[in-house]
Amino acid sequence: MPRPRHALAEADEQDAFKKKLRPLLQAVATAFPDAQVELWATDEHRIGLKPLLRRVWAPIGQRPVAAVLHRFAWRYLVGFVHPASGRTFFHLATTVSIPVFEVELAAFARQVGAGPTKQIVLVLDRAGWHTSVHLRVPDHVYLLFLPPYSPELQPAEHLWLLTNEALVNRHFATIEELEDAQFARCAALQ
Repeated sequence: MPRPRHALAEADEQDAFKKKLRPLLQAVATAFPDAQVELWATDEHRIGLKPLLRRVWAPIGQRPVAAVLHRFAWRYLVGFVHPASGRTFFHLATTVSIPVFEVELAAFARQVGAGPTKQIVLVLDRAGWHTSVHLRVPDHVYLLFLPPYSPELQPAEHLWLLTNEALVNRHFATIEELEDAQFARCAALQ
């Protein structure tokens, strides 16, 4: 189910983004006639030791018991998705920054085989580490930025409900335990 439009979203900007997507892909295909052009999307999701709680079934008159200890240790799950096929790649990072994103972009470009015979158009939001002039983007990868306040246009947003399944209603004693559970879930999704 698509997300509702954000209250601060500009409908005109979102429509312009949708209209320029296909011509951009065609322009890349024209510039590289011997190459395959693929559209991918990426987003980050913060996960941590603060529990994700959802409703659960319980006998009538009894409240379900869940171990909850609010702690604030975080990891950032970066997901790359190919909407046409559903292929995904994940990276787990301890922080978000320009140098970390450069490493993630380079690893992604290697994983998908970006090169003279495969051009990648990557849709992403306007986070500061994505839009920096200091960001080194790998060759054959082209960044396409979403309009502000447009998570409903981001295909990678749909990954987080799937990745959270390993974390919901669970208590993790350490961040390493959480990482292990998240690694296993991401491997299953890949």
